[in-house]
Amino acid sequence: MSKMLLAALTLAMTLTDSACRADGSVSGSSPPKSNDLLAQQANTMKISIRVENKVLTATLTDSATTRDFVSLLPLTLAMRDLFGREKSGDLPRPISEGGAQVRTYEVGDVIYWSPSAHLAIFYRHDGQSIPSPGIIVIGKIESGVDALNVPGTVKVTIEPVN
Repeated sequence: MSKMLLAALTLAMTLTDSACRADGSVSGSSPPKSNDLLAQQANTMKISIRVENKVLTATLTDSATTRDFVSLLPLTLAMRDLFGREKSGDLPRPISEGGAQVRTYEVGDVIYWSPSAHLAIFYRHDGQSIPSPGIIVIGKIESGVDALNVPGTVKVTIEPVN
């Protein structure tokens, strides 16, 4: 009986190996949808964040959270001021919590706050840590984040950069 099991496993491995292409992809797989492709490229993807007449650029991290966020783009949010350090807005739905949760942040971090399905962008550091369960960083704005350092709510449009 064990010889039959060994033969079956060998046959299965041979069939699996022959179904794979030289580049490691599986033959017969369907091409990804456009949002799926964007999500797969999230680790090198850039997004534009329009605040009033200013456009900021952020580089995204590679995580399940980021890929799910990218599937929502383009997106326009009303982002309100929170603690004089960040702008925060409600996403249309909760997204994956597959990214690493941290309790610290840097100015320019674009984050997901999962307890409330919020997207936030930090424009100032006040020395405080983030309460549990923490935040999931999905991207980083390289420069111009001070455009968010204005009183009240701002309209923000987020789109992939081509």
